[in-house]
Amino acid sequence: MKKILIVKFLLIIVSISFSQQIPQYSQYLRNHFFINPAAAGSYDFVDINLYGRSQWTGFDNSPKSSFASLTTSLKQRKKGYYNSSVTNFSEVGMGKMKHAIGAQIQLDEYGAFQNMNCSGTYALHIPITNKLNISFGTKIGFSNYNFLSSRAETIEPTSDNTYLEFTRINSNKYIVNLGAGLYLYSKRFFFGISADQLTKDLVSFGLSTINIDAKIYYNIVGGIKIKATKDIVITPALLVKYMSPHLLSIESSIQVEYNKRFWAGISYRNKDAIIGMFGMNVNSKMKFGYSFDYAVSRFNKYSYGSHELVLGIMF
Repeated sequence: MKKILIVKFLLIIVSISFSQQIPQYSQYLRNHFFINPAAAGSYDFVDINLYGRSQWTGFDNSPKSSFASLTTSLKQRKKGYYNSSVTNFSEVGMGKMKHAIGAQIQLDEYGAFQNMNCSGTYALHIPITNKLNISFGTKIGFSNYNFLSSRAETIEPTSDNTYLEFTRINSNKYIVNLGAGLYLYSKRFFFGISADQLTKDLVSFGLSTINIDAKIYYNIVGGIKIKATKDIVITPALLVKYMSPHLLSIESSIQVEYNKRFWAGISYRNKDAIIGMFGMNVNSKMKFGYSFDYAVSRFNKYSYGSHELVLGIMF
């Protein structure tokens, strides 16, 4: 029985390794910088976000992801023009050319493997009209893939050549990452297209026998903000993700925001999960969000779902 469970877990880890090289987050609608470097600086304030995600709870050593990001436009609005009230933090900055920078660090753990990603971002925002902006963004950084021997479980450790090789050299590998994106947005809609791991594992270094086989990730996101009443805004959105040779991942979402302060939403990720979420801007400097993924795939027999918590600071 124990051997069967180990084999099942190894199959899951292999599935993660080949189909989810980049961690997914459910609350992408609250921070498009997750999936598109061109979205950095679309809001005219310093935006700091801390994310924690526990995926497929119920499994030992199930995937866990942590993410920290910072974005800001380099030229803020003139003093006296920008109102730092809670409600105005939901408004994007329009009508002027601006430069923006961002940074992110991400830690992803799955089974006996750990991946850390660090990158810096630059984005240029150009006004097409007073009510429509387009931005171009790029990011560059590195990923570190590490084997954690203390978490590895094998049926016969002394005869497993792969395990012995990984532990002997303390397997550790780095690859250089490059990403780019385009983002078209206004106060009423948004559309973005981006790609990550453009250089795959072309530039790599470190002692490791791990075959990273990095793939290019493509993301397309779009949504419309519908003002239902004076205080209620409804945002239907669609996120499409693709990594060759796998099938498309399509995530449809709808979010309801009240008074630009409280929000709740629901998403469906095809053949994967139904997601419920909620959050609020606590005051003019703090915000939080929470989401729960209920698996509709075969993993729902073994998993208690996935949890994601977000804490944000705005200056």
